Amino acid sequence: MSEGYEVAHIDELEELPVNNGEFTWRPVRRRFGITAFGTNAYTGDAGRRVIEEHSERDNHQEMYVVLRGRATFTLGEDEVDAPAGTIVFARPGTRRGAVAAEDGTAVLAVGAKPGVVFEPSLWEEVFAANAYADKGDLEQARALFGQLLHDHPDAWQGFFNAACLEARLGDKERAIEHFQRAVELDPEQAREYAKADSDFDSIREDPRFVALLRGS
Repeated sequence: MSEGYEVAHIDELEELPVNNGEFTWRPVRRRFGITAFGTNAYTGDAGRRVIEEHSERDNHQEMYVVLRGRATFTLGEDEVDAPAGTIVFARPGTRRGAVAAEDGTAVLAVGAKPGVVFEPSLWEEVFAANAYADKGDLEQARALFGQLLHDHPDAWQGFFNAACLEARLGDKERAIEHFQRAVELDPEQAREYAKADSDFDSIREDPRFVALLRGS
């Protein structure tokens, strides 16, 4: 590493599974310590997802560059074939996602909001913590969630996902403690998401969880 720049090949970036291995995340922003904009890369073989299906709000703009391989993008109601070298710009509100059409496909994503000072996404930290948990590195996963909750004490999503992790690991006390805080911060969303989230199966019959879910 030079004092003025850093260089890394995409295959040298950390390889982290996301959404129980649905797709592979290659952290770019975290790797270089970028603070001006959000950017990450995703890799996968044919048939594997390389961009999560989602839409952006609040004027958040995203651009995707197919670095190698080939991807099939779903953009609203359209399907777009995207071989290596293709640039896709998705405007806010447009539903988007992509699946690899060839083995070894890699896609770079870049995003930010015009005129707004960039802040790293809360979901990036959640992805990282869950990915380490999926890899079996529970110490790192808990450390990342601890930092996330410290940095975002008023975000229900952090506590909700920390509860999911602890429920999966069998720590009922921590799981219920975190879920209770998530409910306090946003009762409607925390309860709605918890109803169908299988991560909570280990505590679903616990009277304390039932009471929090019912609001009683």
